[in-house]
Amino acid sequence: MKKALAPVAPLIALLLLPVPVFARGHGSSTGTTHTTRYATGVARDSHGKIARSEKAKDEFKKETGFAKGRKGYVIDHIVPLKRGGADDPSNMQWQTKAEAKAKDHWE
Repeated sequence: MKKALAPVAPLIALLLLPVPVFARGHGSSTGTTHTTRYATGVARDSHGKIARSEKAKDEFKKETGFAKGRKGYVIDHIVPLKRGGADDPSNMQWQTKAEAKAKDHWE
């Protein structure tokens, strides 16, 4: 009997994510990362930045037992909003400031 393809679905979804393109500027010794496409239909603020839900953030804080925040940590989206991740507590995690800085550098 053939097995269902359900276990393969998450892998297929990963293959459909945008791939970073590394480009060198004129005279630059290091490359910069640019994405090949942006999430469409994502709400943006008046400055063009992706709008975040304060309500979802507050809900995440309460669910994790840190209603007033967590010293030395920031809230991170597991799947970035610009990659189509949900602005929902189920897509959030606590991340140290150092980890966030490193992730922002390669993301």
